[in-house]
Amino acid sequence: MTVEAPRGVALPSLEKRWSIGIYTGADPLTLGPAAGVNNPIMTAGQVTDAPARFVADPFMLRHASSWYMFFEVYRSDLRHGDIGLATSPDGLAWTYRQIVLHEPFHVSFPYVFAWNSEHFMIPETHDRREVRLYRARQFPASWAFERTLLSGAGFTDSSIVRHDGKWWLFTSLPGDAMFSIFHADALDSAWAPHAQNPILRDARDRSRSAGRIIAAGGRMLRLAQDCTESYGLRVNAYEVTTLTPTEYAERLAQSAPILSGTGRGWNARGMHHVDAHELAPGQWIACVDGFRKTWMLGYRRWPSPVGRP
Repeated sequence: MTVEAPRGVALPSLEKRWSIGIYTGADPLTLGPAAGVNNPIMTAGQVTDAPARFVADPFMLRHASSWYMFFEVYRSDLRHGDIGLATSPDGLAWTYRQIVLHEPFHVSFPYVFAWNSEHFMIPETHDRREVRLYRARQFPASWAFERTLLSGAGFTDSSIVRHDGKWWLFTSLPGDAMFSIFHADALDSAWAPHAQNPILRDARDRSRSAGRIIAAGGRMLRLAQDCTESYGLRVNAYEVTTLTPTEYAERLAQSAPILSGTGRGWNARGMHHVDAHELAPGQWIACVDGFRKTWMLGYRRWPSPVGRP
């Protein structure tokens, strides 16, 4: 999630307070609150090693019989995001652990994945105008910058997937209305733009990624935020039907959003992220996020009298 740092004198304002929950379902298109789970399972109040304003953008992995969740911790002291870690024995009950990635710039959307027995992360680094790859030096708590994959634009919420012997990177550009694809033979090789870039223009309803690319039932599903009315309201799923270096096609996987605001509680006003994993045939688990509106101090500010933060 990209948030612009406020400047000047702090004022109270009605803002989005993001939290994280656990959903389950028979497939990634029919998810709902997990039975026996008291959502949200992670809030800003559970972050113990940094003053947090909200938590969002969760991704999780199962490793050595435990679950690990990585997510944005938006810090009220620094006014940018770090990456936090929570762990679980079963994917349902979670314990916050610590901040695992801190940079002098905003990081969010920590897309974690395993490849060749190693763990990697591609967080959003919009402020650096780069897509950056990190490698786990010691999973899950120690991460180091590996290399820059793309540079020169404010890439947001980049999602990576391995398909037909290539790596594919789906990303959007500022304004949430332009969607592009890049591809490479290996993580450490050069990335080439898709021949049809930008794949989408002026498409606030489906340009920005909303989580991990999902393989389900022989289909590749791309999750996208619907930002037509306001940022972060709902998530739609699109089935990728053609993906080559020269051609791309997708279609709406189902007419109804797979996530949206529930009208009350922690996710009353909207939901904009899902990371779904298959546990067994007909059994899926996902970490999701959602927001409600609440009064917070510091998002809206009078201009500084000296022109500085």
